[in-house]
Amino acid sequence: MNKTRQPGWERTSRESFALPAFGVFSREKARANVLARFVPKPGRPRSIEGRRMLLQNYIGDRFFDEMSLGQSGVRQHYQRFIASFGNCTPPDFEQKRRAVDLAFLRQGITFNVYGDSQGAERIFPFDLVPRIIPAGEWEQLERGLIQRITALNLFLHDIYHEQKIVKDGVIPAFYILSAKHFRREFVNFSVPGNIYIHVCGTDLIRGEDGRYLVLEDNGRTPSGVSYVLENRRAMKRSFPEIFESVGVRPVDHYPAELLKVLRHIAPPGVADPTVVLLTPGAFNSAYFEHTYLARQMGIEIVEGRDLVVRDARVYMRTTKGPQQVHVIYRRIDDDFLDPTVFRSDSALGVPGLLHAYRSGNVSLANSVGTGVADDKAMYYFVPRMIKYYLGEEPLLDNVPTYLASEPKDKKYMLENTEKLVIKAANESGGYGMLMGPMASQAEIEEFRKRIEADSRNYIGQPMISLSRHPTFINETDSFEGRHIDLRPFVLFGEKPVIVPGGLTRVALTRDSLVVNSSQGGGSKDTWVLYGDD
Repeated sequence: MNKTRQPGWERTSRESFALPAFGVFSREKARANVLARFVPKPGRPRSIEGRRMLLQNYIGDRFFDEMSLGQSGVRQHYQRFIASFGNCTPPDFEQKRRAVDLAFLRQGITFNVYGDSQGAERIFPFDLVPRIIPAGEWEQLERGLIQRITALNLFLHDIYHEQKIVKDGVIPAFYILSAKHFRREFVNFSVPGNIYIHVCGTDLIRGEDGRYLVLEDNGRTPSGVSYVLENRRAMKRSFPEIFESVGVRPVDHYPAELLKVLRHIAPPGVADPTVVLLTPGAFNSAYFEHTYLARQMGIEIVEGRDLVVRDARVYMRTTKGPQQVHVIYRRIDDDFLDPTVFRSDSALGVPGLLHAYRSGNVSLANSVGTGVADDKAMYYFVPRMIKYYLGEEPLLDNVPTYLASEPKDKKYMLENTEKLVIKAANESGGYGMLMGPMASQAEIEEFRKRIEADSRNYIGQPMISLSRHPTFINETDSFEGRHIDLRPFVLFGEKPVIVPGGLTRVALTRDSLVVNSSQGGGSKDTWVLYGDD
């Protein structure tokens, strides 16, 4: 595709931008903030020489530890890594750690925090000790994830058409019809290939027994895969010799696989589709990822103002005139896609886009209406979906869940709020959530009032002690256990594809179970091995 846009059309995250409450925040200020972290604090010499012993002597505590078997040593699939990692001297480790952080900053590998007086843009903290998954374990996860996305796509097609799962009494109609993101406008509309979720980020955790559980499905506009790719590049630059000795499966083919999916859903008869990525713009928390993926796929990145609809077809403005667009990888929620259908005040979308979509002249990934499968109340029913549509038992279990809209569950949630994790059905990023055992009495009472006022919008779950992983902590200059989760990315086009690995997020705050970057979390590279050791 010819790059015909005017110079400067692709705004990168390097530009300065205005924050509504805090004036202008520039990349120079971000750089200064990050560099300040690398300067040793006066009076506290950095104990580099003891660090290797700390890692060698690392022993997991009462939580399930991904690497350590306690007094019995290290898990088998970590042994090759530990043997090679031990050859890295403490000064080398310090140098590699600083080099990675500075490289991330220079490349603009950042995320945005809204309403933060220290500035919106941050580098995503990255830890150099990877999470390692043996081949046999990954194969089980892969089967479970494919089973799950297959059932979710069948469910979405069903509820927008025959609604058999409702008529057969498997899921009450109330939960579907009251879902915030159920789009009545698209009932009886057939999407290309009957595929609704083309990209899914499924969050997995491990409890104290080491069993994987699904925490939630992200089927609207899941983010984080750019960090998966850049984390891997950083590790290969830092420890090239370890990759050869350990045998790690690659992840760098993800952009090519994603582009295959997008081209697969092009309107009929289009042999060489024009594919674009639609972004809300530079203020969005995942803007770095939008520009990154567009660049890796070799496609244009556009904002709503760059597109226009004529005769039920979507065109992109270029210096050579309008160019028809056939597939849009949209990173904008349904509500903002088209002001003539959803929110009339949206300046991010494209007027007439959904008319072109309905006319079959443009395809969207993910499809409109997938948000109903993201609903945390609907999550409760996914095991039922798997049994109903596939006739199989779930290969990956849910976390036990209570629905506040069910009288018995609601009573239990109100009586045990201080013991539970309470979540709003349509929030994300660690927002709209109460960690009961860690909350104040005032916070607990506030959430009880919310449950009473809007029962449909809340679920309860027991607090799961997430597995831990050794992580370097800058404040203590040592390796400590920190809680982690895993977000693999599932692609669904001609067939399901899962790039081996995913985004391992880590809660850098001691004893915290919240891994979201917006709440102080970081990330690790995730290594899936060719073998089991």
